[in-house]
Amino acid sequence: MTNKSLSGNLHKAGVAKKDEFYTQLADIEKELKHYKDQFRDKVIFCNCDDPFESNFFKYFAANFNSLKLKKLIATSYKPSPITGGQLPMFEMEGLKGLSDKEPFKIEINEVPDVDKNGATGLSDVEWLLRHDTNASVKLKGDRIYNAGDFRSKECVKLLEEADIVVTNPPFSLFREYVAQLMEHNKKFLILGSQNAITYKETFRFIKENRMWLGYDNGGTKWFQVPNDYDIPTESRKKVENGIKYFSMGSVVWFTNLDTTKRHEEIVLYKKHNPEEYPKYDNYDAIEISKVADIPMNWNGLMGVPITFLDKYNPSQFEIVELGNSRENFTPNKDYINPKKHTKDGKIVNGGAINCVLAIEVEKEPYGSVYYTSDNSKYLIPPYARIIIKNK
Repeated sequence: MTNKSLSGNLHKAGVAKKDEFYTQLADIEKELKHYKDQFRDKVIFCNCDDPFESNFFKYFAANFNSLKLKKLIATSYKPSPITGGQLPMFEMEGLKGLSDKEPFKIEINEVPDVDKNGATGLSDVEWLLRHDTNASVKLKGDRIYNAGDFRSKECVKLLEEADIVVTNPPFSLFREYVAQLMEHNKKFLILGSQNAITYKETFRFIKENRMWLGYDNGGTKWFQVPNDYDIPTESRKKVENGIKYFSMGSVVWFTNLDTTKRHEEIVLYKKHNPEEYPKYDNYDAIEISKVADIPMNWNGLMGVPITFLDKYNPSQFEIVELGNSRENFTPNKDYINPKKHTKDGKIVNGGAINCVLAIEVEKEPYGSVYYTSDNSKYLIPPYARIIIKNK
């Protein structure tokens, strides 16, 4: 590997820690309750989760026996800006072979009822970590990746052993993270930005029905972040008990575990009306601005918001293309000498209109971003649309 390539990989690792968001236990419980039967007798791997900070580890460790897990594996990352500093599950001192300065893995094969109270929980897990020398092992990393990085040889070997991966991966590395899961043919349940749907790589997996959305999607979720994490917008941050939180909207669960909702059909009640459903000027499909407005009597192509995937049933609809770039769809018209008109009245190069779906309107849409060209009137590009067809 060249020095340039090595430098690039280390830079990526540095970027990853900048979006190290820790998921709230309530959000994890709300989603994972739907998959409990699918976890039985499985090796669960949380490969972006410091066991002492991660609520994913806390959930699976506390419910190890009730979920009837075969094994739980979690790995920490070096350097993590949170490790050992903000949300320690146990006191570090006295745990076998562990230090808040070094990355490590924890493997749990059983959780005995140490205190003989008839139930197992985190107190039993703590005892196990203090007394089982095999439960915790330091990670070394390799010449390319830091210890605990999901791409390191150590973590890839653990991934090969796992049945299901459950975690909140770094959003900045989402493409690479999902590609690794697919390469190793792993089942998974992970959090990601809704905008990841528009990534060429992610969309291909969705179109091929190799990945879909979970249950608790959209809305606002609060994540723990390092205390020095910069949050410019006051309404998106809060501090409770000395812990800093950052709110993010449009966060969704991506999975290839079966869900009941992906087998439920959307109830269609509206009929197609040409005045209500305009056609795109550069693609043979109609515009649907709301999923609830999908007409029941239209057999042609339709452009729907990406939120459609939260209700997508592959037996009811076929996903055709993604109308957000020429990598994902082919328009049937090229605009000549296009210009972009900004909200503040500026006119700039509008070549981007040739890469997205466009709706032509008769009147100039003042107050909005719009485009013009030598062979069109006023053009409005809707936000990323998924092209679908009713089966």
